[in-house]
Amino acid sequence: MASWAIRTLKARGHRMWLDKLYHTLNPVAFQLGPLAVRWYGIAYVAGFVVAGIIIWRTARRWKLDLSSDDVMSAVIGVAIGIIVGARLGYVLFYGAGYYLANPLKALAFNEGGMSFHGGLAGGLVGGSIACRALRISIPTMCDLAVIGAPWGLFFGRCANFINGELWGKPTDLPWGVMFSDSGGGAVYRHPSQLYEAILEGLVLFAVLYALSRRYPPRPQGTFMGAFLVLYGCFRFLIEFVRLPDAQLGYLLGTNWLTMGQCLSMPLVLVGMGILAASRKQRRPQEGTVA
Repeated sequence: MASWAIRTLKARGHRMWLDKLYHTLNPVAFQLGPLAVRWYGIAYVAGFVVAGIIIWRTARRWKLDLSSDDVMSAVIGVAIGIIVGARLGYVLFYGAGYYLANPLKALAFNEGGMSFHGGLAGGLVGGSIACRALRISIPTMCDLAVIGAPWGLFFGRCANFINGELWGKPTDLPWGVMFSDSGGGAVYRHPSQLYEAILEGLVLFAVLYALSRRYPPRPQGTFMGAFLVLYGCFRFLIEFVRLPDAQLGYLLGTNWLTMGQCLSMPLVLVGMGILAASRKQRRPQEGTVA
């Protein structure tokens, strides 16, 4: 009996290592007078900066005629599109009628609520507008942008973990975390935010970066297509251990289908279509266009 109790205590101690880390983290990085700077905001800035650096270095490796000003202007266009699109996507897909009754709340960015799928659409629109103004090849910029995008996903998901949001289902795994506001009592849950940070961030970047090393570069659409297929697959799988948004729950009377999965399946299909077209057309990467 005593040996069983010792083993149980040791197992709990081993199990709680990530939980202990989580409870030492503060969503507010630092305070400047009345202004609280949160890790979530820093994650957005860091994601755009790192993505911009990767775009610039990749464009140089591909020997494209893009200046640092071209890259910066395109990244700013993408950033504006992502922020607006992510918020609008959340309002449309995850609002469940709340924002129809409270339309001004749609502008309350400080209350959280951003959608990757909306951000992706917004980033494409914002980036395309900037590229047209700068006469930059839109397909090539899309390929460049998605090589750097996983770092934004990585930082963002880490910030979700620090905020204690978008948690997973209950688990007995040794890295389970007891999130502060998850409800349901003292329950250890999957740190699904970190699963996404690893797969959608680090793994996705590693694959795309490895593909980008070849010169001459792979044809237009290769990277956009691969990004959509891999992200869609990773997100679909992670949704099985991530709790759905409380206001939506599971869809179509199932006990597993989530809005995230419904929005990710089309990404996989579109990505496969882009890869097939890229393989068939084999258009070379280019910088500025006439």
